[in-house]
Amino acid sequence: MDDVATDGAALLEALLSSLAGEESVYSRWCWSAGADLAHHVHDLAKAAEADWAHEAVRGATGPTTLREIESALRPVTRDTAAGLMVSLSTDSLVFPGHPWRDRAHARRAATKVMSILGPGSEWFSNIDGPWENGRAWNPVTRHTFDGVVAGRGGGFVVSLLQVGED
Repeated sequence: MDDVATDGAALLEALLSSLAGEESVYSRWCWSAGADLAHHVHDLAKAAEADWAHEAVRGATGPTTLREIESALRPVTRDTAAGLMVSLSTDSLVFPGHPWRDRAHARRAATKVMSILGPGSEWFSNIDGPWENGRAWNPVTRHTFDGVVAGRGGGFVVSLLQVGED
């Protein structure tokens, strides 16, 4: 592994960690060699579900198989993915209108993540349509609310997930 890839990985880790600063926002990255996007999102969803088990509605169910996760994810443009990344980092799915953190920072971090993954990267989300138009989604967890954006490119797979209960 060369120094450029290692530097990119370290920066990616720092950027994603800064986007996932809230207790209900999770991030993950890995090298893309052999990484399946649905598997990557599934692992992140399971980690969030384990952390948020105390908040889950008793008896709630959600996707449990890779096929279910894969079917929840739809391709989105890089611009849409960047916007979703900012929104998932800064705005609550459950209580909109009360920003958690500086949008300018989140926008810079999301733009840099897009840059690291490169112009040929592919992006997916379970959220249908732009954030500003309201939210409809296909669940990737057993929580009442969740939103994920995931991408692959530049030798990496990344994802950012927010979960919530009201």
